[in-house]
Amino acid sequence: MKDYIEERALQVASYIIEEKATVRQAAKKFGISKSTAHQDIVLRMPQINPVIAAEARAVLDVNKAERHIRGGMATREKYLNK
Repeated sequence: MKDYIEERALQVASYIIEEKATVRQAAKKFGISKSTAHQDIVLRMPQINPVIAAEARAVLDVNKAERHIRGGMATREKYLNK
């Protein structure tokens, strides 16, 4: 794996852990696609640093469990503001 990819993966993982960010937020922050951000965490980070990878994955799992709630709230706000 190239050095710049490892560095980016570490930055994305650190951002997700520190900010409790979603994959979309991390992708937007670093100017990469959602797929790339997800691959950095799920596929690349366990090879680079398994401890950080586990922490980042835990944040992503919480986000996944809560996403239906955030979506429902966004829809509710959309129709309340009409």
